Amino acid sequence: MDPQIANKLGTSLLLVPSVHELAKQPMTIVPERYIHPNQDPPSVEFATSHQVPVIDLNKLLSEDENELEKFDLACKEWGFFQLINHGINPSTLEKVKISVEEFFSLPMKEKKKFWQNQGDLEGYGQNFVVSEEQKLEWADLFYIFTLPSYVRNPHLFPCIPQPFREAVESYSLELEKLCMTIIKLMAKTLKIKPNELLELFEDVSQAMRMNCYPPCPQPEHVIGLNPHSDAGALTILLQVNDTEGLEIRKDGMWVPIKPFSNAFVINIGDILEILTNGIYRSIEHRATINSEKQRISIATFHGPQMNKIIGPTPSLVTPDRPALFKRIGVADYYKGYFSRELNGKSYLDVVRIQNA
Repeated sequence: MDPQIANKLGTSLLLVPSVHELAKQPMTIVPERYIHPNQDPPSVEFATSHQVPVIDLNKLLSEDENELEKFDLACKEWGFFQLINHGINPSTLEKVKISVEEFFSLPMKEKKKFWQNQGDLEGYGQNFVVSEEQKLEWADLFYIFTLPSYVRNPHLFPCIPQPFREAVESYSLELEKLCMTIIKLMAKTLKIKPNELLELFEDVSQAMRMNCYPPCPQPEHVIGLNPHSDAGALTILLQVNDTEGLEIRKDGMWVPIKPFSNAFVINIGDILEILTNGIYRSIEHRATINSEKQRISIATFHGPQMNKIIGPTPSLVTPDRPALFKRIGVADYYKGYFSRELNGKSYLDVVRIQNA
């Protein structure tokens, strides 16, 4: 793959102010451009009796039938699960958490060294800004491509200061292995030939989005991250601090997720829904804001090689379940996804076969 492909997938057309800096200013009313009216509130009552499934990787690897069935149902019915006993060293997690917190705490003059260049996806700022009139999210991000190593931005990645860069490097390699383990387990529960999925991930594409959601005096009127499904195959989210804010859409209601300490929240993206012919589903989710506390998280996205063509896995296409999606290039899917505002699962409809 051409190393330049990664940064040509699309980005914000416009650079926007740092919300982290804006939130430091005394204010009681949020600037109009950040106001998102008519948001659906979370369903606290539903969340009390319905929580995202918790999956134990140790049990999965020991082929515990009950855990495998629970895992399969989580992918089919929720598209999200929390993963415990994942085997990643707590010190690796702690180092990357500390590094990301320290990065967002840097003075603006230091963070500006990583400011997105107009036309680039990577860097510090916001993504999915496509017009001057568009409502903005109450968040800052630092977005980088991490794997394969040859797609790393030579003007960005080496400039990340130590020990931050070393922490990201170690963490990204551990998550690559974890991603492959989960994909193998999915092939097992789907009862397909092992290589049908794995051959697409031989040189896994990985990107990391570090999110900072500052507190806001009117949290009910802003949004940290618009409702959307992820474009890739598998997202592995690490909560950096104890401020909650991730919500998923389940049965038409918004359900808050309460992450366990050092567990991963894992979700299925659009590409995996395509590959599984709709059996495993990507799910809409959003990030909400706290009135007093900052929230920080690290979302690591995994997908097939950029030069691959994706479509429903052949053995999952049957007379009873015909192909639900067209075939499309991975890079082409990402380009379309990043060129628009985030809007639920609307981009997946581009490759959906009508009347299938």
